[in-house]
Amino acid sequence: MPERIVILTGSGISAESGISTFRDKGGIWSKYNVNDVATPEGFARYPKLVLDFYNMRRRIHKEVQPNPAHLALARLEREYPGEVLVVTQNVDQLHELAGTKNLIHMHGEVFRAWCMACDARCDWCDDLTPETPCPACKQTGSFRPNVVWFGETPYHMDVIADALAVASLFVSIGTSGTVYPAAGFVALARRSGARTVEINLEVSGGARHFDEFLHGPAGTEVPRFVERILAAR
Repeated sequence: MPERIVILTGSGISAESGISTFRDKGGIWSKYNVNDVATPEGFARYPKLVLDFYNMRRRIHKEVQPNPAHLALARLEREYPGEVLVVTQNVDQLHELAGTKNLIHMHGEVFRAWCMACDARCDWCDDLTPETPCPACKQTGSFRPNVVWFGETPYHMDVIADALAVASLFVSIGTSGTVYPAAGFVALARRSGARTVEINLEVSGGARHFDEFLHGPAGTEVPRFVERILAAR
């Protein structure tokens, strides 16, 4: 019986496409105060600062393309005879551009917006300002990126938990292993009997839970790993 594969991706997989990581040396959180630009409280205090930060990120994300790691995961989904679910912490659209279909954005998407007043959500590619009205209710001041901030609950946690409970293989790619709840996924998968593999530049905070560690750039190691899985089938 084919394995059910759950793959968690973090900022390390998109770094090779030109999107900065968050926690590495020189990463985004070394240049911005996370409490100012990535919390509900920050948005309440400094709405223009927060929206400008995400306007900048949205413009950067428009210019990037999937790298070999994204393309390899899309190939795995197409060719593998079992289920493959990609859960990403990233808010970019690189997995979609590569062709991945069975995808969960647990931290939201930078190219979508959310109105906190009426709960409407929609695709959004342009800049946002505090004066931008919600297309649904026309209210201003409550329209924000559909991105999960610190202190907010990630999306689709019930679906992710169900997938981890039946996974035969769990793969973590390009994550620090320090941000929960994603950092706890490997322990949940292992508890359910899954084989666990980490692909990263360096050992993560959850290294003790992994059965195998592949050291190197995602663009090199992920295609090799996918080739290995498909060849075994």
